[in-house]
Parts: sequence; structure tokens; C-alpha cells
Amino acid sequence: MLRGVASLLVVSMVLLAGCAAVPMAPESKSSEAKQFSPPPDGEAGLYVFRDSQLGGALKKDIWVDGECLGESASRTFFYRTVAGDKEHTISTESEFSPNNLVLFMKAGVNYFVRQYIKLGLFVGGANLKVVDATEGENAVRELGLAEAGTCSE
Repeated sequence: MLRGVASLLVVSMVLLAGCAAVPMAPESKSSEAKQFSPPPDGEAGLYVFRDSQLGGALKKDIWVDGECLGESASRTFFYRTVAGDKEHTISTESEFSPNNLVLFMKAGVNYFVRQYIKLGLFVGGANLKVVDATEGENAVRELGLAEAGTCSE
């Protein structure tokens, strides 16, 4: 019994402390996204970022309105525009089912959503929360832009 608990702790520490890699966008695209320019007319800007080291060995899919945004890793972000003045669903995978965040996004505004890893029963799950523009911009400035469009599922 004690050996099983020790093994589980070792596996958990590896999963939570390692560092996963995902394809990254060119630095020029990352720099451009970090200008935080207003989105084009009729659209809203969406930044989804993961700035924690917790769960560094885990990659987690992110979807916007059912379409793959990309697979996140620690210290990465995504940026895309979506239709403004409309409700959007941002989803991320968790232990047993996706976690969804429904957000009404006004045209002309940039929105920031933090993806964070939470400890679960077997592996780390992920969740999402909206943060204000100041907190979001400060976090994104320290991260790299991940290449969009690749999800594991």
C-alpha cells in the first residue's frame, strides 16, 4: 500500500514539474500579438494563456466555439479574433470532460482568459477564468505565442 502511494506521488511530481513543448509561432507574430491592438471592426480579440509552471508536463487542448484553437503548454498563449457582440464558448480538456467558459464578447475589445491546471484524482485537469486586461497583458508579455490549430483530440 505504501509503495503504491509513493509511486503515485512520484508520477504526480513528474507530471506536474516537467516541461511539455508545443509548436511555437515565429517571434514576429508573438511580438505583433503583444501590441494588444484593437481588433478589426466588428470583431473581438481573444487571448488565452497559461502562465503557471504547475502541470508543466501536461499539454491541454483549447477550443473556441467547438473549433480547435490549439494545444497549450506552460508559458504559452494564443490569440485570435472572433465575431464581436456575440457569446462564445471557450473550452479546455480536464480529467473526465471539457470545462467550458461562456463569454459575451463586445466588438472592439480584447479579452483575456487564463487556462490553469488544477490537481485531480489521476492527472491534472484544466480550467479557465477571465482576467482583466491589465493582468492579462502583463502575463502575456512574458509568454510565447503557440502555433494555433493543433489539438490532440
